[in-house]
Amino acid sequence: MKRYDCVPGLEYGDSDLGMSPAWFLDGTHSVPPWTPMFGWFWVNFCRHGMQYGAEKLSLPTVKGWDWRFKDGGGYLTLLLVGSDAEKKEREAVFKEAIRPFIENYDKVWYGFVDEMLERYKSIKSVDLASLSNIQALEKFEEVIDTTRRMWEIHMYMMYGTYTPYVLFESMAKELVGIDDTHPTFHKLMSGFDNESFRVDRGLWELSILLKDMGLDDIVANTPSQSVIAELGKTEKGKEFLAKFDQFLEEKGGWRMERMAEINVPTWDEDPSPAFNAIKMYLKTGDFDLEKEREKAEKERKATEAEVLEKIPQDQRGWFSILLKVAQNSSMFSEEHNHYLDLYCHAMIRRVVMDIGRRFAKSGAIAEVDDIFYLVPDEVRKAGINPDMFDLKQIVADRKAEWEAWNKDGNPPAILKEGFTMEDAVGVLAQSMDPIALKVVVGNMPVPKPELKADLFGICGSPGMTEGIARVIQKEEELERIQKGDILVAATTSPSWTPVFSLISGAVVDRGGSLSHAAIVGREYGIPVVINTFEGTQKIKDGQRIKIDANLGAVYIVN
Repeated sequence: MKRYDCVPGLEYGDSDLGMSPAWFLDGTHSVPPWTPMFGWFWVNFCRHGMQYGAEKLSLPTVKGWDWRFKDGGGYLTLLLVGSDAEKKEREAVFKEAIRPFIENYDKVWYGFVDEMLERYKSIKSVDLASLSNIQALEKFEEVIDTTRRMWEIHMYMMYGTYTPYVLFESMAKELVGIDDTHPTFHKLMSGFDNESFRVDRGLWELSILLKDMGLDDIVANTPSQSVIAELGKTEKGKEFLAKFDQFLEEKGGWRMERMAEINVPTWDEDPSPAFNAIKMYLKTGDFDLEKEREKAEKERKATEAEVLEKIPQDQRGWFSILLKVAQNSSMFSEEHNHYLDLYCHAMIRRVVMDIGRRFAKSGAIAEVDDIFYLVPDEVRKAGINPDMFDLKQIVADRKAEWEAWNKDGNPPAILKEGFTMEDAVGVLAQSMDPIALKVVVGNMPVPKPELKADLFGICGSPGMTEGIARVIQKEEELERIQKGDILVAATTSPSWTPVFSLISGAVVDRGGSLSHAAIVGREYGIPVVINTFEGTQKIKDGQRIKIDANLGAVYIVN
């Protein structure tokens, strides 16, 4: 029997079906299930941020989302605006609130980036080990407040960027007959650089440097955990490591293999994943990241000119404005992962691990990583005098629960009796909520029996391909991928991006048109089928599959 709530007040219960008939699993972020500590951070503050952003902008149809924590999963439900009169009132406010995103998007976004970097600097610059327990607890409260602010910025920016994206898609449907599953639409949204991609460029450039220095064979043939020691044996190797350390300091040291968790090390702690990424680029042969970017940008500009010619003159101005803001969506979708999610979660991990070391040393918990099975109120309880508390049984109970969550998984939705998934999707469409439609839940696949496909999803990036399926459940398995394989995964995150230079296509269980796999697939020019729900279950590793992303169809060849 469960003895301890992980997210007090926000644990899912059957009575929640009285509030809403449909609760959707955030399969993009909470698969596999979260640890209790991270679940507390995400559910409390993503929930707050979504409601903050929706109210700050006065979204006409939705007031954000409510969240619940269930068996390591995050479940969401819409907070819909109730009456037409209220919708009209909110719409008038929204039209003014959205203006900064149209008039000076960069000023809004990069102003927030500067604010968050100052907060991170305050956390990074302190030698945590030198602090007293009281000071360490103060730093823990600082990272909680930083996370709260991160989610306010996150969702204000996301709603402010993605709502015009939905409005633009609606206008494109009406005037050009294309939506965001159409190849032409995808070209309009591709070819934009961002800081997350610049990290990937840095990794690619390091792979080129290895070749130029004649060190590529050493890295390619050495286990990633041993690469640094092996390179350190030669002067050339030491020279390369100095460049690598500079890259970590400036660009990627706070990256983690899973964006939405804190129980995995950052690249500063364990650079093996960074070397895994470099190895992927070494496998690509003559792949040129700069040329791929230039190609996407050239195609986008040509497509813009073609599409604008089809727009009536009296509507071209507003169409162009919405197009510009919508195009920021692809950039923001990746760049906010870099400056917000990844960076903030790395800071949470840094402080939480320090608390874990203190608790383990004092005997409050058995091992440092046991801290992930506690929640902030328990840290506050024992933070000043951890030697006076024994939290091992709480850890043991929660760890056993977490292991069961990982084994059993979570359903994609919890529905009230008599309320169907079709009904739930109708509510999503009615809400016009861009985060639901384009990121977390996504459009539902529509089976087309005439295609005789084995699996259906929606088009994340257009095209067709055939190859060997490589089913990847965990980030550390990415090194198994060979050139030309088709990636099959539950979801992807920024640390997976280098693998897109190797694969010929991707099939992803969850995600919308602004999810990571869709955006990166378009930038790399490879077909991606998203929101298949069952791809990782139905497709076996090593099978040959064919995908027609234009139709959202997946075929198992043998």
